Amino acid sequence: MRATHYAIALAEKFSAFIDAVYVIDGDQSKTEVLHHAEKATLEKLRRKKISDVVQLLENASINYHTHILHGEAAPTILTFAEEHQVDCIVIGSRGLNQLQTFLLGSVSHKVAKRAKCPVLIVK
Repeated sequence: MRATHYAIALAEKFSAFIDAVYVIDGDQSKTEVLHHAEKATLEKLRRKKISDVVQLLENASINYHTHILHGEAAPTILTFAEEHQVDCIVIGSRGLNQLQTFLLGSVSHKVAKRAKCPVLIVK
């Protein structure tokens, strides 16, 4: 949510468009499909997960579009950014502990390391 606030502030300042991206990884997708047989129910569940972000964007009265994508988070975000010629990526930091970050690396770190545009990581 904090990243959304920063993205809105940037969009308002520069009269920009926001692409809000929610990435569903393979394991999460399989679990959701097993628990929700109907595609419409599954889509509704996914939209609910980003409803707070959408509400902030609606209240800000800026131009935006939401995207629900599938794949590993960092590469999917990077591919989206390149394909859509994104000017800046604003991403939250989930705050993994030091061991988790060392072993896994964070999505925000991977995105910042490989992005071809500026990246704002919001704590």
